[in-house]
Amino acid sequence: LVMANSGAYGEEVTRRIQQQYETLKSFKAGFTQELTNAASGEVEKRRGTIAFMQPSLIRWETVEPEKELLLVGENAVWNYFSEDRVAIKYPLAQVLNSKTMIRFLSGNARFEEDFIVDNQGEEGGLIKLRLTPKEPEPSLIQAYIWLDPKSYLIRSVLLLDFYGNTNQVNLRNLELNPVLSKSHFSFTPPAGVEVQDNTRTGS
Repeated sequence: LVMANSGAYGEEVTRRIQQQYETLKSFKAGFTQELTNAASGEVEKRRGTIAFMQPSLIRWETVEPEKELLLVGENAVWNYFSEDRVAIKYPLAQVLNSKTMIRFLSGNARFEEDFIVDNQGEEGGLIKLRLTPKEPEPSLIQAYIWLDPKSYLIRSVLLLDFYGNTNQVNLRNLELNPVLSKSHFSFTPPAGVEVQDNTRTGS
């Protein structure tokens, strides 16, 4: 049931989300991810772990179907594909200024500034919000988030692009404020790995 004042209610919820993530020091969780191709109908399923530490350190590690590490560190972003022996380095701004999945899951998405927020009621015991970008991009024209009604922390995110493709991530075994070391969010390419450095050109 969508409330008549869903816009105002949505804004109140987003304020609570912001407050919770501002006081949250860290979290870690398992995740499942489904990437659906609208044209072919194919669904790619992934599984792994995610860890977050304030202010914006993220370690997103996929273990199935292939190993992949996405690490947002203090000075750069690394994407490491161990089987291909390739590591790609990106500038921080490129990831943190874009409407990417990790911005949502880490509570760094600017909900009130960037989106029109509508309350969609409850679904599966979680609060469901529809987020419509004020300035849609081909990579994101609609988003949905599901929140724990007690903690106001995000438990699931679904992103929809211009072509109808969807990217949904569900968190499980969420652990709040675990003790994490900064070394957990640093990366040094192993010997023999090809490094593609995109920070030099700022691309």
